[in-house]
Amino acid sequence: MPTAIPCLLMRGGTSKGPFFNAAHLPQDTATRDRVLLAAMGSPDRRQIDGIGGGHALTSKIGIVSRSAQAGVDLEFLFAQVQPDMGTVDTRPNCGNMLAAAVPFALASGMVQAQGERASFRVLARNTGMLADITLPLSGGQLADGGDARIDGVPGSAAPIEICFQETAGSVCKSLLPTGKARERMDVAGEGFAPFSVEVTCIDNGMPLVMVKAKDMGASGYETVAQLDAHHHLRRRLEALRLQAAKAMGLGDVSAKNYPKMTLVAPPRHGGAISTRSFIPHVCHESIGVLAAVTVGTAVELPGSVCDGWARRASGADADTVAIEHPSGVLSVKLKQGVAQADAPPQVALLRTARVLMRGEVMVPSAIWAGPV
Repeated sequence: MPTAIPCLLMRGGTSKGPFFNAAHLPQDTATRDRVLLAAMGSPDRRQIDGIGGGHALTSKIGIVSRSAQAGVDLEFLFAQVQPDMGTVDTRPNCGNMLAAAVPFALASGMVQAQGERASFRVLARNTGMLADITLPLSGGQLADGGDARIDGVPGSAAPIEICFQETAGSVCKSLLPTGKARERMDVAGEGFAPFSVEVTCIDNGMPLVMVKAKDMGASGYETVAQLDAHHHLRRRLEALRLQAAKAMGLGDVSAKNYPKMTLVAPPRHGGAISTRSFIPHVCHESIGVLAAVTVGTAVELPGSVCDGWARRASGADADTVAIEHPSGVLSVKLKQGVAQADAPPQVALLRTARVLMRGEVMVPSAIWAGPV
């Protein structure tokens, strides 16, 4: 008989996937990963034998638990599953899925709240990052409906405010893992001529390799479909990603989802910078939350590949950086850390989330016996 595991299918920001109570999953990592892969239907491009959506953005998993740490309410573990790969990656964060962690905990009875608004401190176990999450309530649950809109998601919903703490060097050793805001890399590989390009390697919540689109033979304004079909560009980007990762101290990342590649170009729609982000082998329909945080940091960083191109806001919006992406704009607020003037800025932004379905995912009994 298959094993039934309770879960909620949820949208978090512009991502989607099942959320689990950590207590309902195997505590052994290898068994847990086999269960998660079976639940999602990976490895299979269509994920036809599981509940995955056949795309990196809809093949994500949230695992939530109560925290025993003082001052922390919940712990969140993000897991990225690629449709056609048999691996579960729990090293990088995902700010979009994080937005659904508190709504899941409320909906599953893990935590309780009263009043019209509530705040919870959440530890992202992937990197040890803390986030304060505030959301409106109705009957002790995330309010049903609201006027918050985020590009990449139709309609509107209740606003979920996320204030990230200590995001610098989330996976790498520091904000600038190579010690430089900009550097030149010479890249060679199969299927393309050797090339030389300037990059910014940076990690303020998500490790990124940022490069000017024009230096890679692109405009930076292509559609997602155009970039996914541009196989020559993608081969060059992957070669650059593998080389940059070693310079960032990440080693061989050929089977990992980070660092993400981000093409940048001058803004066209009133934002600070235009982006096309890869996750890591297909173009993102918008941009990841923590990738946007890291791009926003690079916009404010003298000497980065954004320097001279980015348009900075002024006046009341001086702390807001609007990141243009294929589906619209994602705005992040960068507040300078109070401890020291040159500290990486604290970051706040707005997301939405929604419970899509409640039920049980059925895991075949053979999965528990071990790998075939």
